[in-house]
Amino acid sequence: MAYNVAGLTDYTKENEDLLVLKSQFGGKTATLIQGEGNVMTGVKSSEKINILETDATFQTGGTCGFLSSGSTVFTQRTVTVGKIKVNEALCPKALETKYTQKALASGSRYDKIPFEKQFTDQKTDIIASQLEVAIWRGDKDSTNANLNKFDGLIKLIDAAGTTTQANATAYNASGALSAATGIILTNVKNVVAAMWLALPAAVQGKTDVRVFCGWDTFQKYIAAFTDANLFHFAPKGSEVSAENGEVMIHGTNYILTAVHGLDGTNRLFAMRTSNLFMGVDLENEEERWEIFFAKEADEIRFIAEWKTGVNVAFPAEIVDFKLT
Repeated sequence: MAYNVAGLTDYTKENEDLLVLKSQFGGKTATLIQGEGNVMTGVKSSEKINILETDATFQTGGTCGFLSSGSTVFTQRTVTVGKIKVNEALCPKALETKYTQKALASGSRYDKIPFEKQFTDQKTDIIASQLEVAIWRGDKDSTNANLNKFDGLIKLIDAAGTTTQANATAYNASGALSAATGIILTNVKNVVAAMWLALPAAVQGKTDVRVFCGWDTFQKYIAAFTDANLFHFAPKGSEVSAENGEVMIHGTNYILTAVHGLDGTNRLFAMRTSNLFMGVDLENEEERWEIFFAKEADEIRFIAEWKTGVNVAFPAEIVDFKLT
């Protein structure tokens, strides 16, 4: 049993782009990637992140002649998008026996659904939140339909095998933590500190470095400081605030950022936001976001279809925390 809006055809056409954008870029991680300008559009299946790396070898000056040294290397990493759709059929007649009948139009045939704004708002918010989780925990081998459309950042970063592991005595004052111990109030400050202490030299001090964690870890971090009566440590404001899941890590210029994609994973990742890339296909006609009345079925249908994929350019610049 489902319902859709026949009379919403005009409404949908007017707001189609808004609905698609809100769903794809409504999550925090996707918004950060979009803010960096690292959204690759028109991706049908996969596209390369083209990477150029060069060095500079100093030579003794004051003499004539030319001696070439150093190298410039081109490499690539691939963003592979998953093809995703959401279909739902809605039968307004199912609302006739409940209080919802008051919102139905007069007559026995309905080509519109009531509560259309609430329906579309909630639908786009839910899609955005599920994409946020998939961006981090996506796994094409998963049995979860909401996670198996494309590989997420955790799987891709782990597969690269070149990150710096912060759960080590060299960085974590609490020592290497096991799954049995976990991240708790008494060690969470050391865990977060280990993330920036383990940053590769080339990344240290960069203004776009963030430490990503789940909301569960983020709340423990806040609680650990408030328990110590250090209420002043978390700046408030339009850009950084504990309420929005972002605080400046005490004594640094790095931001601790809570994302729902890492909830319950006990994983943290420190990286530059400019290192994150997303592939989509918003420019193509295959993107369908419609609410229409299907006469042959006497029902209203919701159709959405899009493509999404992610990757990082430099996995070796990423710090990872994983319980032993």
